Amino acid sequence: MSKSAIQPSPSRPGPITIARHGQPDADRTTVLDWRGYEAWWDGVYQPAGLVEGQSVPACLTAASGDAHTIFASTLRRAIETARTAAPGRELIIDACFVEAELPPPAMPGRFMAKTWGVFARCSWWLGFSRGRESRKDAEKRAALAARTLVEAAQSGPVLLCAHGWFNRMMRPHLRALGWHCVRDGGDNYWSSRRYEYRPR
Repeated sequence: MSKSAIQPSPSRPGPITIARHGQPDADRTTVLDWRGYEAWWDGVYQPAGLVEGQSVPACLTAASGDAHTIFASTLRRAIETARTAAPGRELIIDACFVEAELPPPAMPGRFMAKTWGVFARCSWWLGFSRGRESRKDAEKRAALAARTLVEAAQSGPVLLCAHGWFNRMMRPHLRALGWHCVRDGGDNYWSSRRYEYRPR
């Protein structure tokens, strides 16, 4: 489909494609206690870029080619995903789109980092943020992020390269604004969802 065929009109904004980043260069099988996981999250995972040699899915290549505006979070893995999917394009890098925090619960035992991630997300969802961004504050940020994407879509198709959990947190806010998921690519690395405005 050509760009001219998908240019928005006052009653039809461009589509919004929201992608998860590619595979980060961080070993999620590392075995740690809860303090070690907290240090791993801050010092290894959050600063990590992408594993080299990954391929961009065709649907994401198409979305980046059509995009009028391309956003990425401020984290390296999201920026590298956007640059790989849309080489040479100008990016809007915005901390509004960073991943929701994963503070681990202070519990005994040693587990893989990916297991701690499950424990941390469950406890964070229940309200245990241990001084980091709370679920309530992240929900407010997700609402702001959704509005940012919707505003940009008034000028044409939008692509966001960000993070798995926070991408999901934006979904109900997009629905409330009249945006519907028309292609669901799941939650793996490089996955994406496409949203279109469908007023009631």
